[in-house]
Amino acid sequence: MVSFPNAKINLGLNIIEKRTDGYHNIESVFYPVAWCDALEIIKSDSFSFHSSGLKIPGNQENNLIVRAHTLLQNEGFLKGSQVNIHLHKVLPMGAGIGGGSADGAFALKMFNEIFELNLSSNRLENLAESLGSDCPFFIENKPKFCFGKGAEFEELAFSLKGKKVVLINPQIHISTAEAYAGVKPQKPEISVKDILSEPITVWKNFLKNDFEEKIIENHPKIGEIKANLYEKGALYASMTGSGSTVFGIFDESIDLINTDFEDCVCWSGACIY
Repeated sequence: MVSFPNAKINLGLNIIEKRTDGYHNIESVFYPVAWCDALEIIKSDSFSFHSSGLKIPGNQENNLIVRAHTLLQNEGFLKGSQVNIHLHKVLPMGAGIGGGSADGAFALKMFNEIFELNLSSNRLENLAESLGSDCPFFIENKPKFCFGKGAEFEELAFSLKGKKVVLINPQIHISTAEAYAGVKPQKPEISVKDILSEPITVWKNFLKNDFEEKIIENHPKIGEIKANLYEKGALYASMTGSGSTVFGIFDESIDLINTDFEDCVCWSGACIY
């Protein structure tokens, strides 16, 4: 079985408060985009995990796909069943677009289908939360207002269909520690979902990513990319997640060849929801 775990962008991101468990309560709208990895899983007599494309740092045991398999084994769902896994990694890592989280969540969904586990979306989301805060979103993988640790959801009557989206990754690594060091948690005056009910032409003035200001101060290149997207006609542009990827939403496709983004990893496509 083959699937294509996709990225997401954050439309607004407010860091509201630090929790007693060390995490932070946030609010944001997670929006899927069609930039994706490729993941193949087949039944086998023994377990193996291989990857191609971008080099994945760290130990194999910590990869969210491998952890998803281990989790289902430990929960007794797989009863010792083994698989061969191949991941072709396209999505930049540590880029604020949820690439690793998508891989883990899609793996859970694939195991559920391959082994006919009949786990509900709600059960899969609960399992995905133990892999990481962003993972549950990718179970249903459609635009949602996210709150709490980012694993609580509310359905949205919201669409960007017909618009174009561009993602620019300047290949700058932003650690979680650096991102949160520049943020003072506070409740916003206007909720993200209320701003998104307004025309996209006013988002620039109200829809903020709380990580962005300090990270741009530390890494001016990110601010330059954002300004460049507006110069090219973006209706709205922002850093996504804790960075360093910047996205722009446009009425029409733009040419990314022979631009100021030559030293960046770029993707563009249609908004799918």
